[in-house]
Amino acid sequence: MKRRFNITGTCSPQRHYMVRLDDRLKKIKEDYIEYGSYFVINRGRQYGKTTTLFELEKYLKEDYIVLSLDFRQIGTEDFSDGPTFVCVFVKKLLAALRYVAATDKENLRKILLDFANSSPNAGMNDLLECLSELCANSSRPIVLIIDEVDSAGNNQVFIDFLAQLRSYYLNRDRVPIFQSVVLAGVYSIKNLKLKLRPESEHQYNSPWNIAADFDINMNFSAAQISEMLKEYESDHQTEMEIPAVAKEIYAYTAGYPVLVSMICKRIDEKIIGSDGFDSPKAAWSQKGVEQAVSMILKENPLLFESMAKQLDTYPDLYKIVEDILYCGKRIPYSPVEKSINLGVMFGFLKEENGHVAIANRMFEMCLLNMFMAKEAITSEVFSKGESDRIQFIKNNRLDMDLVLKKFVEYFEEIYSERDANFIEKFGRKFFLLYLKPIINGTGNYYLEAQTRDARRTDVIVDYLGEQFIIELKIWHGSEYNERGEEQLTDYLDYYHKDKGYMLSFNFNKNKVTGVKEIQVGTKTIVEAVV
Repeated sequence: MKRRFNITGTCSPQRHYMVRLDDRLKKIKEDYIEYGSYFVINRGRQYGKTTTLFELEKYLKEDYIVLSLDFRQIGTEDFSDGPTFVCVFVKKLLAALRYVAATDKENLRKILLDFANSSPNAGMNDLLECLSELCANSSRPIVLIIDEVDSAGNNQVFIDFLAQLRSYYLNRDRVPIFQSVVLAGVYSIKNLKLKLRPESEHQYNSPWNIAADFDINMNFSAAQISEMLKEYESDHQTEMEIPAVAKEIYAYTAGYPVLVSMICKRIDEKIIGSDGFDSPKAAWSQKGVEQAVSMILKENPLLFESMAKQLDTYPDLYKIVEDILYCGKRIPYSPVEKSINLGVMFGFLKEENGHVAIANRMFEMCLLNMFMAKEAITSEVFSKGESDRIQFIKNNRLDMDLVLKKFVEYFEEIYSERDANFIEKFGRKFFLLYLKPIINGTGNYYLEAQTRDARRTDVIVDYLGEQFIIELKIWHGSEYNERGEEQLTDYLDYYHKDKGYMLSFNFNKNKVTGVKEIQVGTKTIVEAVV
């Protein structure tokens, strides 16, 4: 069977090129299932949760009976009251038994059918007694898996079910119950009441505080991406440099599963044979990855749409992201803080060296595009960049020296009299707004996470295969500036560049504004001061 990269629904090794999950499944079984843990896999959308559960069900079948449910198949009306939910839940268990080995199936099926026929108006207590009987009469321990559990998270009936199940878990040394319960969704169970009543003071009362912390990394490593590409290469013989391509994909995605697959799918299905990528080897390259990223950012996939929706829903979260991107603000990481916790739960924030960071470069680029689009509607500096654009592009090359020169002239004319606090907070945003329409549609830029802080931000610009490194910094004296020059040269070495750019926002009254070119060792630096 021919395989392809998949970005919708469950991945299957027989149908799709995918990262192998054997190590992850082994760890889940050994660290959680065998200890009888009840736990929640809550990750952002399209994080591979459903695929993991599908493969976990197959992986456990030899030692356990696995009953796997998907709450997307249960409608809102099915949670209207306890008896309705009980009836539907039992029907779903009966359907799940179809995938259980014949030696176990009939006995368990009879217990569920007898319960359904004898108790048409059964309540939650009756259901849990039936489930206990089911576990007591099973030849092997039973593992219950429920996917998309947060589909029911705004229903009090389901929260009552969890509370009952929690009671049986606490009493399981005397009363038979499931070996393990695995719940999966975007929202953690602790936040189900938050989703139910965002304004409630009782939003953190959890019916599921028995859950073990699930700390298995579900991101793909560069090595895992390489293994997936080796399978593709075996089928297609592209002659790609697999480790280099895998490293570049990881640099953009940090291993977020669906983003990895999106890039690979765009290269395989749209970039090979397109302008500038005549051969598969040319497409499976750094430039090919960059082109795939550009295509994805223009397409606004469901994952990005969901991210924008969450930011609109939670203004405090929006403010955190804006402060990180525009101002280089270093926000201490605390999972107790509601907005930070939500951003991590949705998958687009993470902890990095004790501070909050954007989860990966592609999310950062998407968020910057979103903020820029909102700003562009009323931004004079964006309009200025758009009107100046044509003079910066010569023979399909971007004249970055001229971009800085014109920005300095414009900034001095419009913003030089602004107070220092205003410029320190928004100066970098002004430059990014000016640059955006100049490269829009042809190039991309992103902020380098390793150097971004309140004093310094490095912007990496990709334009038709050419890369520009620009350091945006707040002036803190000549000694600090010299250190910045040295840091920039080190960074140019890392990117194998001989020329870099520095834009300083200087609040010294005796400052000399303008653009000059200096040599630092073997590197050329174009320094602009406003």
